[in-house]
Amino acid sequence: MNRYWSRVTQQLTPYVPGEQPQIDGLIKLNTNENPYPPSPRVLEAIRDAAGEALRRYPDPEATSFKAAVASFHGVPADHVFAGNSSDEVLAHVFVGLLKHDLPLLFPDITYSFYPVYCGLYGIEYCTVPLTADLSIRVQDYGIPNGGIIFPNPNAPTGRLLPLDDIEALLKAHPDSPVVIDEAYIDFGGTSAVSLVRTYPNLLVVQTLSKSRSLAGLRVGYAIGQPHLIEGLERVKGSFNSYPLDRLAIAGATAAMEDVAYFEQTRRAIMASRTRLAEQLAQLGFEVLPSAANFVFARHPAHDGAALFRGLRERKVLVRHFKQPRIDQYLRITIGTDAECDALVAALREILG
Repeated sequence: MNRYWSRVTQQLTPYVPGEQPQIDGLIKLNTNENPYPPSPRVLEAIRDAAGEALRRYPDPEATSFKAAVASFHGVPADHVFAGNSSDEVLAHVFVGLLKHDLPLLFPDITYSFYPVYCGLYGIEYCTVPLTADLSIRVQDYGIPNGGIIFPNPNAPTGRLLPLDDIEALLKAHPDSPVVIDEAYIDFGGTSAVSLVRTYPNLLVVQTLSKSRSLAGLRVGYAIGQPHLIEGLERVKGSFNSYPLDRLAIAGATAAMEDVAYFEQTRRAIMASRTRLAEQLAQLGFEVLPSAANFVFARHPAHDGAALFRGLRERKVLVRHFKQPRIDQYLRITIGTDAECDALVAALREILG
């Protein structure tokens, strides 16, 4: 260990993101990026913002972006918090709303950044096992806790928890903050934002990285009642007063406003997901039901790590997790139909 590191740094196990290799001809289906470009209105807005005004600090409140989010979701603007990616929003959520005396609860198979945040902020946590079919069962969370968080749809499984189950969880834990991480909700689920006005303990987090093709711009937001948003603002003001730059605010605002393009691309991805799941099933794969822009699949006769390596040798990159219970699965991002066809052709070759 570096002798200049703090004790906290020495004890951290950082999150490891998916590979971003620079390989010519690579079919990249490993990080759940959108295969389609951002809305043309986004690119135009960014170009317009890239002027001499960049010498000025951006709006610390990201007012235009919050207004666009509020309009899209039908909530007041004071219900919206904006941050530099949903990961930063989640980081503020962990320290601002989820650090309590009782342990935080989240699934044993879920977004692997959650235990990293707990390590960074010294938060005690307890994982709740998914069921045998890798689903979240809300009855399993009926233990004392200082908060509950999980993605919906869950990652990396892609399974969706119905809105009725989320409401049952909120009713069962009125004194605990419940955070629903909706990075993938636009690909087949119903957002829990509709429950925010009723439940003061609910916070919903979303990102523009997936369904709005803006992983490179780093913009996320949270929606909750004002007392929750105020807590996040206090953390933000103690960390970074200007999390969104001028270009990000302009582009993200345009993305939220271009609803027609959003609908067009997300529906195209959902159609491709159905098509790919059928093709994988024909090859003998077991494919979990997915409401995300990826599928989670395994082949009963072929090792997951071996399939991952075989695809990589053929310049097709997917995600493989060396984790108990899911080490035989591949997480495959939904690309264009041409990219999915290339994946299936490579798998046919590997399977013989």
